[in-house]
Amino acid sequence: MADQLELSAALSGYIREFSLREDTVLAELREQTSQLPAGSAMQVMPEEGQLLTLLAGLTPARGILEIGTFTGYSTLCLARALAPGGTLVTCDITDRWARIGADYWRRAGVEDRIEVRVGDAATTLEALIDERGAGSFDLVFIDADKRGLPDYYERSLTLVGDTGLIVVDNTLFFGRVVDPEARDADTEGVRAFNALVRDDPRVEMSLIPMADGITLIRKRRVTA
Repeated sequence: MADQLELSAALSGYIREFSLREDTVLAELREQTSQLPAGSAMQVMPEEGQLLTLLAGLTPARGILEIGTFTGYSTLCLARALAPGGTLVTCDITDRWARIGADYWRRAGVEDRIEVRVGDAATTLEALIDERGAGSFDLVFIDADKRGLPDYYERSLTLVGDTGLIVVDNTLFFGRVVDPEARDADTEGVRAFNALVRDDPRVEMSLIPMADGITLIRKRRVTA
């Protein structure tokens, strides 16, 4: 049985050359973000952003929830894939970085589809459950503080519809998940989340070894 292919720099470059379709607006936002402290590490890879666009379009998504905005690269990728009349709610602990993304959202013509909510993520999710009810989103993308992943996951399961999709970023967390010396709260949060989803009978899931680890989750479908 074939094992996981190890990506060399040359092979990664080949994939980018023959797969990536990043336009000028996205490329400029990525470049500006890379100039920020830890900007490159915190931003999704452009290939991942393209995957998010594809997944949202396949859903198809009229309502998208993003937990963790940063400068809004993934926000833009997701907003472009919304079904007609759809909206995206993105939440972050501060609007400092989202203000950078807003200019690019406007240039891309999707600013009116995006609602930014600022505050503690758990509080925001509870408010959305109260306001919109269970199953009110077609896709949830989680890319926030890692210690909160188990909690965000549980609330996302309530908010996503029965045919919806949850996408979680950084589930390999720079390889720290297999480092026995890594005992910080964020690494432990990722480990706890990974174990929780693996053992959760309510869902189907797959952890994809792309970028920093991407986990795809959907509710298990009940058959007669």
